[in-house]
Amino acid sequence: MADSLAHVTSKAQFDDLLKSSSIVVVDFYADWCAPCKQIAPLYASLADKISRPGLLTFAKVDNDKNQDIASEYGVTALPTFLLFRDGKVIHEVQGANPVELKAVLEKLAQEVGMLAEDLASGSTWKGAEIPRGYRDVTDEVEIKGCELLNADDDAGPVQVLFDSSKPSALDQGKSTSKDWVQSGSDDQLLLFIPFQSTIKLHTLQITSFPPEGDSDVSRPGVVHLFINRTSNMDFGEAEDAEPTQAITLEPKDWNSDGTANVSLRFVKFQKTTTLTVFVQKGDGEAETVRIDRIKLIGEAGVKRDMGKLQKVDDEE
Repeated sequence: MADSLAHVTSKAQFDDLLKSSSIVVVDFYADWCAPCKQIAPLYASLADKISRPGLLTFAKVDNDKNQDIASEYGVTALPTFLLFRDGKVIHEVQGANPVELKAVLEKLAQEVGMLAEDLASGSTWKGAEIPRGYRDVTDEVEIKGCELLNADDDAGPVQVLFDSSKPSALDQGKSTSKDWVQSGSDDQLLLFIPFQSTIKLHTLQITSFPPEGDSDVSRPGVVHLFINRTSNMDFGEAEDAEPTQAITLEPKDWNSDGTANVSLRFVKFQKTTTLTVFVQKGDGEAETVRIDRIKLIGEAGVKRDMGKLQKVDDEE
């Protein structure tokens, strides 16, 4: 067998394996099982090609010698391949089905490859989990073309919103560097974001850390999104126009890292060249609203010529 395969000999070892790797693929087999022997070379070959230490691990469990494990996960036929993510079964392939097994594992390899890239960057901070099958496309933002209206000059510039580092408010308990933006005269903000490519936008992540004990600063409460505008809107236009999607954020939507993970109506954001984020009001009676980070999750397309920014009609 290939060295990339972990051979499980006990329940304790199996449990430790599930904790030590983000994704674990397990082959339940028996020495007397002819189909198991038939597909074993393919399984070993795939393990050699796409396993990643700590990310994607391949294991084999002798069903006859580990009945406690087989019973716990309801293995009743051999071979059975179980795919675990964060210790939970996410997929099952039953029988010697090389086509299905290969297709499932190749998709997993793609996801793990993106995860490995994120980890390799080192400085990348995640305010919330990225949905499976998508990636952080914040690097597609054309920073120079971004514009923020009603911004408080005493806070940070618009580009801090797209910084990949952990917000200083989370790291230190309070903000000592101006790595956030805040509204000026009231609790509204208008943010225009152009992209270097036409993207498919799946999720918007907003991070906000109002100072503790300061009732004058709030998180965003009502947010309207518009796509494919050629320039920023004014506040009157933003109030009157029909948004691509309207979002109301409640206290329960914010996680312990101060991030709201907003799922978008994906069909409406398939060909997004620009995004306008209109914070219509904060989440309470505060006079100003604050945003520390914005992350955009989806799929990137072909790079565009930013000198020829053109409007693309919304698609339902």
